[in-house]
Amino acid sequence: MSVVQSDETGGRLLGLALIALTATGCVNGRTVVPVRMQPAALAMPSAVDLSSHEATVRGIAGIIVRDLGLPLPETVTVYVYSSREIFEQGLVDDGRVSRVRAAELSDFALGVGKRRQLLLHQEPNVGSAEWVRLVAHELAHVSQIELAEGEGRAEQWLAEGLAEWTAYRVLERLRLDTVVRRRLVAVESVRAHRPVVARRLDLETLGTPRGFTVRHLREGSQATYQLSYLLADYLIARDGLDHVVDYFRSCATRGDRHGKFAAAFGQSLEDFEREALAHLAKFSH
Repeated sequence: MSVVQSDETGGRLLGLALIALTATGCVNGRTVVPVRMQPAALAMPSAVDLSSHEATVRGIAGIIVRDLGLPLPETVTVYVYSSREIFEQGLVDDGRVSRVRAAELSDFALGVGKRRQLLLHQEPNVGSAEWVRLVAHELAHVSQIELAEGEGRAEQWLAEGLAEWTAYRVLERLRLDTVVRRRLVAVESVRAHRPVVARRLDLETLGTPRGFTVRHLREGSQATYQLSYLLADYLIARDGLDHVVDYFRSCATRGDRHGKFAAAFGQSLEDFEREALAHLAKFSH
């Protein structure tokens, strides 16, 4: 069963206060928005402001923390870049990504969530459903990194799947889409997906950041991300969101990735893959 925190958990609510907005974006295509998060017990606003990049990030972060119960760090620095070239350079300068990796990411990514950072390629229509989905997806990665106290420590397919799971619930909260519709789209996307048809998901390779990138570029980004979403959705429905959050938290300590998965979910990665294939088979007809 999916676990969603109610508005009554006021002690865990966060009010997000924008503390600075530099003017550098007007000069070199790079805008920096540090967002500080302060404990507060505030009611859900009647409407979330989606009129600017900073307001959109602030509103989405509030939903992620208040409604879904996922943690975010005290401060998240948001970088917005006006072109792909500046985005690529920003990944190197601000995100400390290698030049090779930055060039690869800038070819297909519109945003990257890192530890206490959100790096985004500028979108003029900041209130669109797709932009809200992207920001929510990347903020979910920021949350995961905070839980695991580092990047790339959890199974990558689960990190990407949980990020999509989070994004779809944010869209539903904002009445921009529904979880039901997004799940149906995901099912349609994976029906003819080669790993699903071949009944070999190979979660071993899909579980590393590099392996995930290679797979989604080779097998199709849409289908690979939607497969990850369906796997995470199934796992959350089966074990609960709290269980998945605890798994990410366990990744903060040293240890074998397979052992951590088995300890968290009571089965090996191979056993989960077999169970997941049986679940996905329900959608193949």
